[in-house]
Order: sequence, then C-alpha cells, then structure tokens
Amino acid sequence: MSSRSEFGNPEAPGYVGFANLPNQVHRKSVKKGFGFTMMVVGESGLGKSTLVNSLFLTDLYPERQVPAASDVIKRTVKIEASTVEIEERGVKLRLTVVDTPGFGDAIDNTNCFEPIVQYIDDQFEKYFKDESGLNRRNIVDNRIHCCFYFINPAGHGLKPLDVQFMKMLHNKVNLVPVVAKADTLTKAEMDRLKARLRTEIGEHGIRVYQLPDCDTDEDEEYKEQVKQLKAAMPFAVCGSSQQIEVAGKKIRGRQYPWGVIDVENPNHCDFIKLRTMLMTHMQDLDDMTHDSHYENYRSERLARQAAPKARAASVTGADDVSEKDRMIQEKDAELRRMQDMLQRMQAQIAQSSSSSLQSVGSQ
Repeated sequence: MSSRSEFGNPEAPGYVGFANLPNQVHRKSVKKGFGFTMMVVGESGLGKSTLVNSLFLTDLYPERQVPAASDVIKRTVKIEASTVEIEERGVKLRLTVVDTPGFGDAIDNTNCFEPIVQYIDDQFEKYFKDESGLNRRNIVDNRIHCCFYFINPAGHGLKPLDVQFMKMLHNKVNLVPVVAKADTLTKAEMDRLKARLRTEIGEHGIRVYQLPDCDTDEDEEYKEQVKQLKAAMPFAVCGSSQQIEVAGKKIRGRQYPWGVIDVENPNHCDFIKLRTMLMTHMQDLDDMTHDSHYENYRSERLARQAAPKARAASVTGADDVSEKDRMIQEKDAELRRMQDMLQRMQAQIAQSSSSSLQSVGSQ
C-alpha cells in the first residue's frame, strides 16, 4: 500500500499541492462575485446611455425621458448611479454606471465639473472611512474604476471644456476618451481627428489610461491584441440597442437610408475594441484605482488629518517654552530682590557697628 496521500498526485513524486492555489482563488472570486463602477461624462445627445447598454447587453435606463429645451436651460449637472446584477456563465458582476446628465449643456459651464469631482472624492472618502472602521469584512466598493469621456466628433479636436475637465480628473480616475457617433465621419476624417486628439492630449499634459505593457511570456496573439488596442485609442464608437436583420442574420446596428452600421464590425467602428479593452483589463482598472488614485487621495487625506495635530503640537510646545521663560524670569526677579534685601541689611548692620564704635571711643 502506498504511503502517499490519496489526495496527492501519483504521477508527481514531489507533489505538494500549492499549484491548486489559483483554482482556489478562482472559485472564491466566482462565488463572491465582482464589482465594477464606471462613469460616463459628455454632452447630451452623444449616445452615452446607448453605448453602455450596448456594451453590457442590458437596459440600465428603462424609464429615462428626454427633457425639453426649457428644462435643460435651467438644469445643473446631476449625478445618477444605476446598478444592475449581470451573470454570464456562472460569473456575477455587480455593475454600477454613474451618469452625469446636464454636463456641458448650460450656457455658462464654468463650474459644471465640480459636482463630478466632488462625487469621486466622496466615494474615496466613504471607502477610506469604511477601511478605517472596525468592521471591514463587507466593504462596498463604489469608487469610480473607469471614466468614459465622450468627445463630440463635430468639434475638430478638444474644446476648452474638454481640456479643463480632463485635467481635473486625470489624477483621480482612469480616464478613457471616447469619440462619440463615429458613424458621422468618414474613415479618413476619423483618422485625422484621432491624430489631432492624441497630439492635443499630449500637449496639454493630460494623462489618460494606458494599457499595461505585455510580459515577455505572454502569447503572441495577446500581444498583437494589446498592440491593436493601443493603436486604436482614443476609441471611435457608436452604439445601438436594436437588432436588425441583414442578409438573414441579426446584428446590433443602425439602419440608414444609405446602408447599415454594424456596431460589432471592426471596419465600421471601434466598439468591439472598446469592449475588449474594458473586459480584458477590468482587473487592471480596478488595481490602478486602488494602488494609484486611491493611494494618492489616502496620502493627502492623512496629511490633512495630521496637519492640525502638528500645528496644535507646535502651539503647545511654544506655550510650554513661553511658560518656562516666564517662570525663569520670575525666579530671577525674586533672586534679585533677595540680593537687594541682603545688601540693605548688610549696610544697616555695618552702619550700626560703626556708630557703636564711635560712641565707645568718645567715652
């Protein structure tokens, strides 16, 4: 009878079992499920909601109504978060999409980005407090892991609002610029617009999300996929929540008088590349949020928290020094008074002794 455990691998004499750790992590992660929060920002009418519904094959906004022009004039930027549970092949994803209706729609857009920046900071602050609390077992992570910023294709580049907004957010969130309504431009026009956007993003020092470099041990197919994704950024997309039939095949697309746009056709737009980037690098977006953007916020938060204590300690130290100086000064003054009294007493004794000697001599 063999002495090796029945749970071991009889084909490997030196088998221990820690090679199963990835399987354990996989089972635990699948059982727990995954969470991902993304934000979509851009002017109204650029197809943000349609694109999100197309990406995840769901309807996040079943009751949304298009507001009238009179309502849009008075409306300020709002933050609307929608959460949906998606399951695919036994893997559960808790998807939260944060929409920002009203962004860029007003006549004066000076402060339209402030509610968005405040919302991102609020999620960091909530996670910071939960992480610092006593019960950290069931922390709900609502931090923004990715922000799709929609660029108007009719603008021939970045507008001042685009530059200012992206500069405000590029240190707080993984920023992914997206050219909306790609079906309104020819391929040559889109190539020129992409080149211009890359140049302007670099000139303004805007840091957008960069795909990580591949390791040397990665297979060639994955390396080629990452190379194509990097070359396609910023992604030019168009979405559709409708299925139409073309040549006996149903596709997700848009019907025009001159033809059909298949959103999942790489020759028509970058929809597939955007979805591939999001799905294959979702964990990297999560890691970047935690290891970079949240750590920056956490460091600044702890520095702000420590600053009042440092100031109080310096003030207390200064008070202690001044109190010691005051006590030393009082001691010195008292010592001088005692010395003066001693000198006066010695003078009086000397004067009385002199008077006594004089009286004795006269007798």
